[in-house]
Amino acid sequence: MILIMQIKPLATRGLTIGDISARTGLAQSAIRFYEDEGLVHPTRTASGQRRFERADIRRLSFVRISQNLGFTISEIRSALSTLPQNRTPTKRDWERISARFRRHLDQRIAQMQKLRDTLDGCIGCGCLSLQKCKLYNPDDRAHSRGTGPRYLMGDTPSDVGK
Repeated sequence: MILIMQIKPLATRGLTIGDISARTGLAQSAIRFYEDEGLVHPTRTASGQRRFERADIRRLSFVRISQNLGFTISEIRSALSTLPQNRTPTKRDWERISARFRRHLDQRIAQMQKLRDTLDGCIGCGCLSLQKCKLYNPDDRAHSRGTGPRYLMGDTPSDVGK
């Protein structure tokens, strides 16, 4: 007796949302949210059930890690949009994204170090509530650049008034 195997199209043989949930640790509602946000693109069966590719496990894991690092959905979507939809991303594909995220993380680390080093003094908000602020921000000049902690947001005293 010869058995003939039929190869089913991806829409009927892909991973279910339950499979993806079990593999990534994400709730099914989160996976549906990420789909709505355009981070994954499952196909649908004739009955409307989602079917995911194995590459979606990596994409969703990347989303989870990126969010833990403080990246927004918009930033993550932008990064994932550079990956191919028709094949599993390669090591080189992920290295490109990693380099891009590394630059953002380096900027955040520098900002956090600056915050740590200046936390007990003027935080650059332009409030003039501390004697030290008058030295860094006379006449509330930092306010001319906008609201918030201007110096911690990247402005410098030399930028103020420009």
